[in-house]
Amino acid sequence: MEYVNVEQARQMPGLRLVLTAGQPGPWGEAAKALFRIKGISYTAVRQEAGASNDALRDWTGHSNAPIAMLDDDAPRSHWLELIMLAERLSDTPRLVPEDGEQRVRMIGLTAELAGEDGLGWQRRLLIFHSMMGSDQGRELVGAMAQRYGYSDQAAQRARRRCAEILRLLSAQMRSQLEAGRRFLIGGQLSALDVYWAAFSNMVWPLAEECCPMPAGTRAAYTLQDEQILAAADESLRAHRDRVLQEHGLLPMVF
Repeated sequence: MEYVNVEQARQMPGLRLVLTAGQPGPWGEAAKALFRIKGISYTAVRQEAGASNDALRDWTGHSNAPIAMLDDDAPRSHWLELIMLAERLSDTPRLVPEDGEQRVRMIGLTAELAGEDGLGWQRRLLIFHSMMGSDQGRELVGAMAQRYGYSDQAAQRARRRCAEILRLLSAQMRSQLEAGRRFLIGGQLSALDVYWAAFSNMVWPLAEECCPMPAGTRAAYTLQDEQILAAADESLRAHRDRVLQEHGLLPMVF
């Protein structure tokens, strides 16, 4: 993927999307997929994983990614802000259900993936846990782990939360399939399907030809905890693969 730097991006109009260069971060991949499915063009802005990103913080107030900057609007970095921005910029295809009950359930389940206590957050804590046992690992991720609330107790809770979330999504998928529906909510693609397709990479990493991620990232994303894996119904993986293939989201480019 081609990126502009922050200084260049600040001078540009339109939609600029700050993304972590060279990494398939699930929050960023989900945001990219929202805009791609809707045919919304954007300029990719480089953010460096683990760096201070001072210029980015000066511009947006944030040093992480993804962040959407639309013309002179305020920065949007929360996953729900990004979903609603995509809906506002293009209503085709609609990715937020019109039905109120379906909309509430979609937002709630997406929070279980992308929210502060969600699957992505908990998998990140488990990745920290796998690295904090060595001096080299602590040097690499110690400061970031502290920022995200890592502790041995938090890691143990993260195992339980990952399994809980995957059981919840598995039950939702089975219920939908039993009703003859191909999607996680209602009868058509929603943002929940898009976010699951991105975050599932931290449960079942995509094949190299689909997602050529750095070796260290692949090792970190490869989940070896049998208790967590047992909570994930195979139908979720099949659904992930179908969404990515049918909507032209492969290979991931970052």
